[in-house]
Amino acid sequence: MSKTDKLRFFFGPATRGDTAAPVVHKHDDFEAASEEDLAHFEVETDSEGHHYAVRKEDVT
Repeated sequence: MSKTDKLRFFFGPATRGDTAAPVVHKHDDFEAASEEDLAHFEVETDSEGHHYAVRKEDVT
């Protein structure tokens, strides 16, 4: 029995919804709080193309 078979036995088969259906955003309190937290960061890219976040207060 492979690792995938063991996981399928334990968790059940993978559920696959309608891939053509649009993603529904709930715009609940958790999402609003997340957007508030992320608003304090700026995405930077270094010379090698790596992306990282920097607090906006630290950006000069």
